[in-house]
Parts: sequence; C-alpha cells; structure tokens
Amino acid sequence: MDSAASGLTAHSSRLSVPARLRALVRRSEFALVGVAVLVGAISGLCVALMHWSIAFEHRVFFHAGAEGSASALQRLDSPWLALVPVFGGLFLGVTGVFIRKWRPRRPIDPIEANALQGGRMSFIDSLLISGQVTVSTGVGGSVGSEAGYTQISSGIASVIGARLKLRRSDMRTLVGCGAGAGIGAAFGAPLTGAFYAFELILGTYTTVGLAPVMAASITAVLVIRALGIETHINHLPPIIGFTQSDLVALVVLALTCSLVGIGVMRGVTFVETLFKRSHLPALLQPAVGGVVLGALALITPKILSSGHGASYELFDAGGGSLEWLCLVILLKCVASSVSIGSGFRGGLFFASLFLGSMIGKAFAMAVPLLAPHMVPDPSVYAIIGMSALAVATLGAPLTMSFLALETTDNVQVVIMVLIASTIVSVIVRQTFGYSFATWRMHLRGESIRSAHDVGWMRTLTVAKLMRTDVKTVVSDEKIADFMEAFPLGSTQWVVAVDQSKRYAGLVSVTDVHLSVSNGEDPTLSIAGLLRHENDVLLPSMNIKHAANLFERSEGEALAVLDDPLHRRVVGMLSEAHVLRRYTEELDKARRDLAGEKWLGEA
Repeated sequence: MDSAASGLTAHSSRLSVPARLRALVRRSEFALVGVAVLVGAISGLCVALMHWSIAFEHRVFFHAGAEGSASALQRLDSPWLALVPVFGGLFLGVTGVFIRKWRPRRPIDPIEANALQGGRMSFIDSLLISGQVTVSTGVGGSVGSEAGYTQISSGIASVIGARLKLRRSDMRTLVGCGAGAGIGAAFGAPLTGAFYAFELILGTYTTVGLAPVMAASITAVLVIRALGIETHINHLPPIIGFTQSDLVALVVLALTCSLVGIGVMRGVTFVETLFKRSHLPALLQPAVGGVVLGALALITPKILSSGHGASYELFDAGGGSLEWLCLVILLKCVASSVSIGSGFRGGLFFASLFLGSMIGKAFAMAVPLLAPHMVPDPSVYAIIGMSALAVATLGAPLTMSFLALETTDNVQVVIMVLIASTIVSVIVRQTFGYSFATWRMHLRGESIRSAHDVGWMRTLTVAKLMRTDVKTVVSDEKIADFMEAFPLGSTQWVVAVDQSKRYAGLVSVTDVHLSVSNGEDPTLSIAGLLRHENDVLLPSMNIKHAANLFERSEGEALAVLDDPLHRRVVGMLSEAHVLRRYTEELDKARRDLAGEKWLGEA
C-alpha cells in the first residue's frame, strides 16, 4: 500500500462520518458544493497560518520590517545574516533524513494524486511538506510558498473526501477545490485559483466541476480578506491600445520568457545532478545550497525567499536601472535553481512571477534603446512578463491571464497577456514538452504530462482482466488427437506447453481442423501450427501495455505467463475483452466529465 493510501487508512480508523451524510454528499451536487465551501474555508486558514509563519521568520531571522518580507530589504543589516540560509538548510537536511526514515515512501503532490491515485493523498505527508516549505521560504530559500499552500489544502481536501467515501471523480474534484482555494487565497484572486484547479489539478474544465471549485476558491479568498491579509498587486492605470509594433515586442518577450523558463527548469536538474555527483551527504546538501544563497544575498536580498516584497517594490518604486534589473534576474535564476536543486522545499510559482515581472520591465526599458520610436509601459510589460514566464514553468495560460485580470482590472493588459501566454505555451510545449511539475515526474520515470486521470489505466492490469480457466495441450500432440479432444465449436484457442509445462505457443482450433481439410497429415504434431510463441502477456502489465502488444502481434488472444523466465501459463486474455473494458472505462470517464452518475457506483 502506498503512502497516500496508508495515510488515509490510518485516519479512517480514527474518524468516521455518518452514513447518511456520506450518502447525501454522493447523491447531491449541492452537498458537494457545501463540502467544497468547507474545504475553501480550511484552505484559507492554512494559507493565512503559513503566511504569518513565513513573515514571522523573516522578521526574526532577517530583521525585516512590519511587512515581514526579506526580499523587500535593500541590504542585509549584518553580513552574519547571510548564514541564515546555511543553518536553515542544515536544519532541513537533518530533519529530512529523519523524515525519510519515518516516511520512506515518496510523497505525492495534487497533480500526481489526481493523475495516478484518484485524488488520494496522505495528510501527514502533506503536513510535512507544507512545514518544509514554510521553513525553506522562511530561511531565505528562493522557492515559492504556493507549493505548500496547494499541498496542505489539497491534502486536507483528500482526507475529507476519503472520510465521505466519495467516488473517484468527486474525490479528484475535491482535491482540485483544495489546490484552487490555496492559490486563490494566496493571491486574493478566486478566478485564478479556480482555473489553476482546472488547468493543472483536474486537467480539464468541466461544467459539473465549476460550482464546487469556484465555491472553494471564493470562500478561501473571503477568509483571507476577513483576516486582513492583503495579496493584490497595485492596480495599473488604463493604457492606450497596442499597435503592430507592440505585437512584435510581445512575440520577442514571449520567446525570451520561454527560453528563461526552460533554462530555469533545466537549471534545477543541472544543480541536482551536480549534488548527486559530488557524493555529499544528503543532510549537508541544503546547507551547501544555503552558502550560495547567503553569498548572493550579500549582493542583494531581492533573491531571498519567493520575492513577494521585492515584486511589490518593483511595481511601486521603479525597481532600479536596467543594469540592476539584469543582475537581479541572473542572480534570481541561479538562486532558484540552487535552492530547489540542493533540497530546499518549494516550487517555482511566485519565483516565476517575480522573475517574469523583472524580465518584462527590463525588456520595456531596453526596447527604446533599440527602437526609439517605441516607448512601452514598464509596468504593463512587467505584468505581461510575469504571466508569460509563469506559463513557461506552470503551463497554465488561462490561469495567468485571469491573474493579470484580477490584479489589474485592465482588459487591454489581459489581451496582451493572453497573446504572450499563448505563444509561450506553444513554444514550451513544442520545444520542451513539460511544465515544472511534470518535468520532475518525467525525471522520476513517470510518463504523465498533465493531471488527466490515467490512474485507472495503470490499476486495470492483465491479472484483473485475464481468464484463468485455460485449456492446455502438449506441443507434440498429434493433430488427430487434438481434433478429437477439441472439436470445432468447443473453444477458440488452446495453450500449448512443452513437457516441462513451459509455454510453447497458442493453437487455433479452427486452424487445426482446416489444416486437415487442406490435406495436412493428421499424424503430424501440432507444433507446426503454433502461434505467438514469443508474444506473451504478464499479470503486472496494465491495459494500455496489453492493447499495444495486441496491436503489434496482430493476435486475437495471448497467453499470460507468470514471468519470462519460468514461462508458466497462468491465464489467457482476448483482444476483444481488452478493447471492451478499455471502452467502458473511457465511457465512464466521459460520464464523469459530463456529471452523469456512473451506475456501478450509484
């Protein structure tokens, strides 16, 4: 049993929900929306708690002001403060060793949970990850805290769904509600949170999912605002309509953000590879990364943490000269790659927003140097760059477009953002093929590219599909004896084995009878009529692998063996049955998307 399932089982033994309430939630969409509101409220509280914790750490460790953001500092009060990421990294490394011994299985994020586990997540793992994110961001790790927000929110949603024994589709929706609520609360932007859930956690937009996801996101935002946490970027003034020259500039900026986004994602992998080859103990790797962060912080504290304070300053106070912006961009790219690559826990969400806003602003400042007739608004291009780079790393163009809308209330800016985001999305998808989350999964050997539910495909194995009542015959049996034992109509396929009971091939009853009609000597053995001697299935293969093997072998049925070495026959599977079950599951997925109740689960 995996960690997600074991975590849920442990909690199930302690908590129970009345059967009537479980039945109500399973039957009523209104009840599911009510549960989503509960998830949104809890998510808002969790985001607020993490926000306050990180701000407290920044005030204590970096002497940050009342706003509690280390990245808002102009310089460190003392060079000794550069050691904070070092000791913080050491703490993360040491505690990480104990956590891995206590929880040896790798935790999963909401994207992987929805893609492979039907929305099942471990609450304990989610709590630990969120704690590590809080510490990582609090000690100056150049990572985004949003990864922690979505992890704890979706983890709680998964636990609630497990208590209510929701069907698979509703469980996935509730996990999306939690993650969307976390993002909505982080930015005070309910539409952004909702479409984050649709694009990244659920993998698709559905009308049946709209009500619960929006309810959760709006509730989380209301909770955050009630607690007095301000999350908005300042609103921009109206801008003049853009021209063809602006479109050219947008394309260039989109290309730049695409390259930077891919570079940062590959940079994280490069740093991880360096640490693996260095043979440094795992508990020391974050501390070594902290040394690099501390050195960079001595140049500018803007690289510390996710960059919330620095991003506000970028829009409010000008952000510095072009040369200074280019330096901070370079240092922030290095800091983010080193932080994640060395073992600080977090994501690239807000780091991408901050990097992109600096790139957009620097781009707007550089354009007049090359084309004096063009004077783009730096604040507008900062918003465009912010969204474009986030699309490169997250792969969510509509999410970023709604973030631009909710933080600016400016439709013209949103149109420009949507153009840039679309260009970036196409470029990154065609040249790289992954978002940061799916890239990390790819490096672990997973083949998923999104949160689309493919878990059913992996759990529907040959062992669950095969027939075990297999008729066998010795491969050297005479044709006449075979025809007597298996007359036409008795069965279609018979498995041939050798004297050691090892698989030899498949025999078609029809082929054997036709061979005699065509003049074959009935005293000969059936060995010459065997098919698919090397085309075999294994019980552990999933339905996709089985379907691919049927297509390659062009067989109507294949034998199932215990393993390739012993070649003992344990069953048989027909292509018709595989295709029928595959079609049933696809139809079930279609019904789930359409909001229809699956009769088998009603």
